[in-house]
Amino acid sequence: MERAVVRLTLFGLLVSLAASQPKKEDRDIYSFHINSTVTSRYATTIITSRVVNRMNESKEIEFHVQIPKNAFISKFTMLIDGQVYDGVVKTKEQAQQQYTAAVSRGQSAGIVSSVGRTMEEFKTSVTVAAHKKVTFKLTYEELLKRTHGKYELQIHARPMQPVKDFKVDVYIHEKAGISFIDVKGGLSTKALANAITKTHADKQAWVYFYPTEDQQKTCDSCGEQGMNGDLVIVYDVNRNNGLGDIKTSDGYFVHHFAPSSLSRIPKNVVFVIDQSGSMHGRKMQQTRTALIHILNDLAEDDYFGLLSFNSDIFHWKRELVQATSLNLEGAKKFAQNIVDGGGTDINAAVLEGARMLNTHPREGSASILILLTDGDPTSGETNPENIHSNVRQAIAGKFPFYCLGFGFDVNFAFLEKMSLSNSGVARRIYDDSDADLQLKGFYEEVATPLLTDVKMIYGGGTNLTQTNFSQYYNGSEFVVAGEIIDNNIETFRPQVLAISRKRKVTFVNTQGSVDSSAGTVADGLLQRVWAYLTVKQLLEKELLVSGPEKEKVKSETLELSLKYSFVTPLTSMVVTKPQGENTDVLHKPKEGEGAGDVGLYGEAGFPGFHGWSPLSNPLGFPAVPSLSLVTDYSDYSVHAASVPELFDIDGTFETSVPVSHRFLLKTENQSTPLCFDVNGVVIFKLLHYPSKELYINGELDSVTNGGFTKIVIHVSADQRVEIDTKGINLHQGQSTTPHIGQNPITAGSLTVIRRDKEIDVAVEDVRLVILVHEKDGDKFLWPALRLKPSASNIEGLLALKPADYQEVQQQSDTKLKIKDREISVSSSTADDYSNPHPVPIRCWLISADFALERTLNDYFVAQL
Repeated sequence: MERAVVRLTLFGLLVSLAASQPKKEDRDIYSFHINSTVTSRYATTIITSRVVNRMNESKEIEFHVQIPKNAFISKFTMLIDGQVYDGVVKTKEQAQQQYTAAVSRGQSAGIVSSVGRTMEEFKTSVTVAAHKKVTFKLTYEELLKRTHGKYELQIHARPMQPVKDFKVDVYIHEKAGISFIDVKGGLSTKALANAITKTHADKQAWVYFYPTEDQQKTCDSCGEQGMNGDLVIVYDVNRNNGLGDIKTSDGYFVHHFAPSSLSRIPKNVVFVIDQSGSMHGRKMQQTRTALIHILNDLAEDDYFGLLSFNSDIFHWKRELVQATSLNLEGAKKFAQNIVDGGGTDINAAVLEGARMLNTHPREGSASILILLTDGDPTSGETNPENIHSNVRQAIAGKFPFYCLGFGFDVNFAFLEKMSLSNSGVARRIYDDSDADLQLKGFYEEVATPLLTDVKMIYGGGTNLTQTNFSQYYNGSEFVVAGEIIDNNIETFRPQVLAISRKRKVTFVNTQGSVDSSAGTVADGLLQRVWAYLTVKQLLEKELLVSGPEKEKVKSETLELSLKYSFVTPLTSMVVTKPQGENTDVLHKPKEGEGAGDVGLYGEAGFPGFHGWSPLSNPLGFPAVPSLSLVTDYSDYSVHAASVPELFDIDGTFETSVPVSHRFLLKTENQSTPLCFDVNGVVIFKLLHYPSKELYINGELDSVTNGGFTKIVIHVSADQRVEIDTKGINLHQGQSTTPHIGQNPITAGSLTVIRRDKEIDVAVEDVRLVILVHEKDGDKFLWPALRLKPSASNIEGLLALKPADYQEVQQQSDTKLKIKDREISVSSSTADDYSNPHPVPIRCWLISADFALERTLNDYFVAQL
């Protein structure tokens, strides 16, 4: 009998079911989480979807995700029946070999392609046994770009069913301070508005979106199939007229430069408009509409030119003219009368636009050339390389050239190379009803020049990303990253030289030296920002060079992509699966590739099981065949478990046995975790964060051998939250406020949200979930860290580093080598209470003093 197919589709940050949907009871997306952490404008987003097959037969479940085009996938895992299967980044050639082998056996290829304006797809599928579960987990990274004076983190939600456990958690930390934060999009209004919690405290902000199942059915863009809409987090940081925001850590730096309060520079702009036959209809009408809007926005001290072209060139004026009201009215009439027809002589038109700017030099102004076209060159000079050479010689580095490609028929690679060769960018204008707004939106990005000839200089720096920029526009930002020689910030001297109107300006650090950001950013974060920027810029450089230099650039790009596990156009992610199933290969598509361009290949018969590793499995749990599911909460360090109950010979419970608690500790490079027992009633130091005055302590249960009976979170000297199995109390000074219902508690940077069997806590850059378990009628708590603080000076049970050991096999017993000591161990089991539904895990049972970084007593505190 053929396997029935259930298709689960995630779009960007979203899940949906494919067209042939089974009955709802056949499958269930019982949990869907989006966790996005933004530090210094660099966003790391983790999408976790948990699905159960409720049928009495095996089902194929498809994971289908769309991510922002600007992002790199860096990790993908599937957790099935206690075993983890990784996505591994390889060279494209290695993936091609697997694809060729698949084709030779008659296997079909899957698809990865760009979709819509801002997204690209990734999909894979896996067979799930009857009544079993699968966890999909995708991580991708992106540097948020500042446009129109703000950053946007966009979240699309279309689960195609109401999801019981649906969460979006966004945490933002900016050294410069957050000037404002807002939540927009269709999912932020009306029925869903009260599902959003937004907190803003100086340098940090939090956004939580926790819609109930009922809310997911009743909003404007909701129904029986759940939500279908956008959530957009918009923010900006505080600006000054100085050097900007510089972070340094681990020998790397990232510099964000976006000075404010500068005088605008008058501009000289020439618009070169394609009016060939392919622009017929709506394209031409929208272009005329956009041009009239743009002309209205020109300032009186601007000068402008306007020409249209097909096989010939049509001038409004042969020279630039001032943007007076009279001239603007004449230009608008010219724009309204542009009629499509004829061929496309891009070469002659662009050269004429360049001539107009070159013959109008004006001190203290900024010149810009903008081309709008929807096709390839079909008349005059049609060789792309000759056109590139001609344009480069005509512009000669004197001003930026921006190419707007209208629709999908345009040769976007041709336009992109032409723009990048002349200090500009290419942008696709989508052939939709709002194309005129897209054109106007792009123009607004370059409408207000503030600086020209920007040179960013870093004494004591090396391996720098791009440092020279033609023009800086209001509402934008320059980002430069690099290494600090010998990690010596004392000799690190950044400065920026530029021209503002008619004078030279210099931006320097008035404090003389740059402060270290160590302890305030996560380890390795700035290095990843540097790698991301470097790879992006190398990919652009590859378009502009040829021969040996092109091969050198490709080699550098590939090396960095593999080192940092980025899926780029030069690498692929091989998605491994259980033995006997297809192995998928993900390629990142280039701009302009459509659904017919193969990007995800399927190969049958590839075993592809990589086992457990610290990268694929943060918990370090082994692959236990009897497990139904081990839930993976990223960055959890410790998990409590119960020792099997002890009975005496007649089967009655032995009450004289002291209460004992068992903890699981993840490992570094091994598949089996360590476990250790703690006897008696003690108070544990769960997490201490001295620089933030944050302390989290927990008291072990004195009745059951489960977890904790009370957990206290000290936010400041006079503010704390006490959580026990009966409820939550907020203490502020002498006052106590009990938490009633499921409305969030907010106090400063603290947010507490109570759900059915868990309590979500966010404070500063820490996020944890406190699960409520029940055993033999008694309830107890267990904390699990969802977001680990970025500082390096945190301590406590939840801050433990993974254990590292080596197995030493002997005839009589097994020993582990830990910290150069051999210790006898026994094989045992423990329940994983980090899972809402605890499951048994096999572990090596050892003394706590050997398992922990310090002695057990160092993790005790005297009082809650």
